[in-house]
Amino acid sequence: MSEGSIDTRSQDGITVITLNRPTKRNAMTAAMCAGLRTAFENFRDGSDRVAVLTAAGDIFTAGADLTSPPSQFWKALPDVGVDIGKPVIAALNGPCIGLGVAIVAFCDLCVASSNSRFVYPEARVGVAAGLISSITARIPHKVALELMLLGEPLSAQRAYEVGLVNRVTEPGAELAEALRMAAVLAQSAPLVLGLLKKMVRETLPRSPIEAMYLAQADAERVLHSQDAKEGLAAFREKRAPRFTGH
Repeated sequence: MSEGSIDTRSQDGITVITLNRPTKRNAMTAAMCAGLRTAFENFRDGSDRVAVLTAAGDIFTAGADLTSPPSQFWKALPDVGVDIGKPVIAALNGPCIGLGVAIVAFCDLCVASSNSRFVYPEARVGVAAGLISSITARIPHKVALELMLLGEPLSAQRAYEVGLVNRVTEPGAELAEALRMAAVLAQSAPLVLGLLKKMVRETLPRSPIEAMYLAQADAERVLHSQDAKEGLAAFREKRAPRFTGH
């Protein structure tokens, strides 16, 4: 399935989500972010137990496409815009730039080829997305500041050493390793995996903007619920609402 240059396929209980805009270096448009959100929602609601996020071509993503900037890209982030409750593994081959760093930071596990590198150039460009500050809860804060303030590349090996990456592979082997890890997880107890993920997530400090987006996501779920529609209808019809909890 393809939506907004986001491809998805299912195999053996694993959803593989691919950023598929290689001619534009997988730069993220608003449509791609919407497609990524939909892919994560479908994974959450489906029967597959693990997701692997990867990209076509020799770059994971060049970050935001400034010709069509995704103003609400946070809605596509796992466990921020989409409360998934299942493991998500990132598989990187090549550079991961800008908002791509935030996407990877919010994935549960990460496999990167040795030619991958993480770059956050916003200080040199003159723009910034506040969610990147949450990376300080995932790697040492001075390394996070080095990444954000200097805008210099963080190699795959150094990313592994500071805890942003779980495995470093030869170029081209990253997806196979991510799928191997996913196969192990797919055979594990899903309720336990979800509980462990939840417990770990709740111990992580959250930046103010991450907390704000999490609250906004919760509010939007209520706003678009059947109960919200019922409450408004009951108000218009001057009757008692019949709430169902959905």
